[in-house]
Amino acid sequence: MLSLVGGCSRREAPPPPPPPAVTVARPAQREVIEWDEYTGYLEAVESVEVRARVSGLIVSTPFHEGAVVQQGDVLAEIDVRPFQAELEARIASEAQAQAQVDLARIEFNRIEAIPVDARTPFEHDTVAANLKQAEALLAAAKAQVESARLNVEWCRVTAPITGRIGRKVVTDGNLITGGTGTGTLLTTIRSVDPIYCYIDADEQSVLKYAKLAREGKRTSARQAPIPTFLQLADETGFPHEGEVDFVDNRVDPGTGTVRGRGVFANSDGWLLPGFFARVRIPGSGRYQATLVPDSAVTADQDQRVLFVVGPDNTVRPKPVKLGALFGEFRSIEQGIDLDDRVVINGLMHARPGAKVNPQETTLSMESYQLTAQGSPATQALPQTTSTEKLRN
Repeated sequence: MLSLVGGCSRREAPPPPPPPAVTVARPAQREVIEWDEYTGYLEAVESVEVRARVSGLIVSTPFHEGAVVQQGDVLAEIDVRPFQAELEARIASEAQAQAQVDLARIEFNRIEAIPVDARTPFEHDTVAANLKQAEALLAAAKAQVESARLNVEWCRVTAPITGRIGRKVVTDGNLITGGTGTGTLLTTIRSVDPIYCYIDADEQSVLKYAKLAREGKRTSARQAPIPTFLQLADETGFPHEGEVDFVDNRVDPGTGTVRGRGVFANSDGWLLPGFFARVRIPGSGRYQATLVPDSAVTADQDQRVLFVVGPDNTVRPKPVKLGALFGEFRSIEQGIDLDDRVVINGLMHARPGAKVNPQETTLSMESYQLTAQGSPATQALPQTTSTEKLRN
């Protein structure tokens, strides 16, 4: 009886739990380029303060404030009557000077016709000097006529450049002062298309670009225009494409930066001078990068580690050296092979030496989108992009 009871009380040990499932993928290798991101501000390519060259009374300002004006459009008209009167007086003085020249030439020709032995040297020298004096007075009169004619033309103030005009600082009926430095400001004009964006690159970045140029890994902006992209405060994806066309010739010792400039098309006029913008430029040349999801990287004290699954489905850690961040993917510079099966999901179950049930998948890079990653930013460059010029 006891044996029967004892036999009924024995239970079989439960089977061990199956290995936990984890998702693994092999690293992807892609041609990438790193991007450095800066904060900049927009500025017009051409900017003009419109001032009159002559003083007078404003009788008309036939422009619409805020509109786009063309070079040569009339912006203001000054009362031309006093300048017209001055011009007519100068023309009369020119005619008088011309008459004096004609008279002096007649006198000179008369003396020239007299035989040398019948005239004195003094008489000849006198009429010759009188002719030269009359010709000099005529030249001065002609210059005064030209000056008066310019004053008449300057009574019509025209647009020196094509661009968007500002407000009317002076309205009709006001007396203004003409001149270059002290003249009354009438309005301002700023060109629209294209537009500049100025940035200040830190000294470390400048040294990096110089080193890349020496090694032939990246074209220097001093040698050839390089592509750049811009986004405004309410935009994403850096939709505006341009090129770096200027780098300053010195480092500002006060800020430790170098001023650079990108030029962008602005045919629709939405980019306005004074806007702050984010700008990105190539921070490296193209190179082949080994990429894994950044979420697969774990920390082990001062090391960065990836968990890989061996042929026997055993997890083992691999210390790696990290490279740049490309969206959701991290470049691995050292420590990983393209044949390694990296744990990308289920890291909670991936303990060193533990058995797992690997579910293999493929990293999807085709749906990767360019998104900002902070400053400085590094981003992958897909094969289909508007920066094909970087391939050359």
